[in-house]
Formats: sequence, structure tokens, C-alpha cells
Amino acid sequence: MMGCWQHVLAENQHCMYEAMSALRVYTECENCSSFNMAGNEKVDMVHQNAIHIETIRKEQRHQKLHTEFSINPRMKLHVLPDKPMAAKPAEVIGENSDFIEAFHRARQEPTKKYAMPMTESQEIGWVSAPLIPPNRGDKRLNFSRTSTDITKHKESALRAAN
Repeated sequence: MMGCWQHVLAENQHCMYEAMSALRVYTECENCSSFNMAGNEKVDMVHQNAIHIETIRKEQRHQKLHTEFSINPRMKLHVLPDKPMAAKPAEVIGENSDFIEAFHRARQEPTKKYAMPMTESQEIGWVSAPLIPPNRGDKRLNFSRTSTDITKHKESALRAAN
């Protein structure tokens, strides 16, 4: 004997989708008065199926899963560090352009960040460009290593001693 949709739901509470597919098969039940008791009226299967589907959807709409997880702030957690030689995956930073621009702006030197020096110590080295362009041929400002007759004589004496 087949049961009514209420008995199907009672048997299959754990899986509503199974019950919904099983409802298409169940049409009559001797235990319930919800269907054709006289037996002489014709049962409209499409209408009964629509009622069953609507009832199941209403029941599913009001069922809520309570699986929220939160960490107790008063409980001590033991943090286990990674193994020192284990390969760590590369950290992926999202494309947040405002954050990246602020980070790069913070790492710039003060002359690029500000138009004027902010402190007295910044005033000392604020203009770091040379006032006179460098000229390697000018002997007054270029003190490169040169050899004189004394250094040449000492160099030849050291070579002869070896």
C-alpha cells in the first residue's frame, strides 16, 4: 500500500528532495482523509502534485541551518608555526589600487612626498642636486689618482726587490 504525502515527509525528513520526487507516485492513503475517501471522484494528479510541491517549498523556506562558527575570545589558542624548511605558497595580494598607491607613497623619500621640508633636519639636505654640473676634466674639483716621479721611483724599487 502507498501512503500520502504527509507520511512520505515523515519517513524522508532527512532529504526533502527525495520526498518531492516520491510525491509524484503517492496518490492515496487509507490512514488520511486528505484524499479521495469515497473512491468515486477522479483525482487530479497535476493539481495534487502542485499542492505537494508548494507545501514542501514553504516548509523548506522556514527551515534554517544554524552552523555559524565563531572563536571564543576568552579562550587561549595555541599557534603552531610552520616548519622552517617547508616551502610556503606565494602570498597573493588583491588588486586594491588605493592601498597599493598609499603603500608606495609612504615608501618614497621626503623630497618626492612633500613640496617643502617638514622638519629642520630635512632643510639641511632638501636640495640634493649639485649646484655646478660635474666636469671630469676640471682639475680644481676632480682629484683623481695620479702618479708622480716619486711614486714611480718607489714602485720600480719595490718591483726590483721582489
